[in-house]
Amino acid sequence: MIRNRKDIAGRRIIAGTLASLLLTGAALLPLSAQAHRGWILPAATTLSSEDAWVTFDAAISNDIFHTDYAAMRLNSLTVAGPDGEAVEVHNAHTGKYRSTFDLNLVARGTYRITSNNSGIFATWEENGERKRWRGNVAEMGSALPDNAENLQVTEFSRRLETFVTAGAPDNTVFDGDRSGLTLQPDTHPNDLFDTETARFRFLIDGEPAAGVEMEVIPAGMRYRNAQDMQTLTTDEEGYVEITWQGAGMYWLGASYSDDKASIPGARRNASYSGTFEVLPE
Repeated sequence: MIRNRKDIAGRRIIAGTLASLLLTGAALLPLSAQAHRGWILPAATTLSSEDAWVTFDAAISNDIFHTDYAAMRLNSLTVAGPDGEAVEVHNAHTGKYRSTFDLNLVARGTYRITSNNSGIFATWEENGERKRWRGNVAEMGSALPDNAENLQVTEFSRRLETFVTAGAPDNTVFDGDRSGLTLQPDTHPNDLFDTETARFRFLIDGEPAAGVEMEVIPAGMRYRNAQDMQTLTTDEEGYVEITWQGAGMYWLGASYSDDKASIPGARRNASYSGTFEVLPE
């Protein structure tokens, strides 16, 4: 716990402007406490045709892949192509309950579609009243009052992503951005099959993330009495093995927390939401 603003004066790390977090409160809760889950859903993940196009839905919902709560904003959406360079999306639109966009797979290989938000969340007491604030590191000094007591600071990141491949899968996109909680898979996410076991590795700011808790839920939970959810945890090297229990689309939600934030005395919280397609064996 950071007792007051003076405890962190002179030790702040100015990291430039960071995007505000969508639904910050949800990102700071354990997965089991989150009623709303974010996702980016491609119409297909593996395509063999030349000049292929893929349509995506993006939303925050109660039921996986059912648009019943809010659209995901596209201001932090990025796409990395097979060469690691940024790729433009087309026909982007945000409605009441979902956003949509199209992606033209001009080059052969794997594309990484990501929405990544990060920033600072602080709570404190001021004249006996509970206060809270969110923003970026550069703004924190002027935002927190000198008389802030029982100050608690959290450095957060929230990543939503999926992957699509034109032709044969490749791994170039996994060498890109590793800020926050990221996936570094042994099994390619566009090479998943029913009854087989995939081996994924999770990193936190580029380092192995041990003890990452996650839920893996197949699509269609709205029409089942049970979620058919798998609950898993990464090992000391950040690895986890997932045995797929049926073909179809899956949502993976992972959360991580430690005391190794860039701001001394602060917590570091990170979440990851991924959409994966599992094909029949």
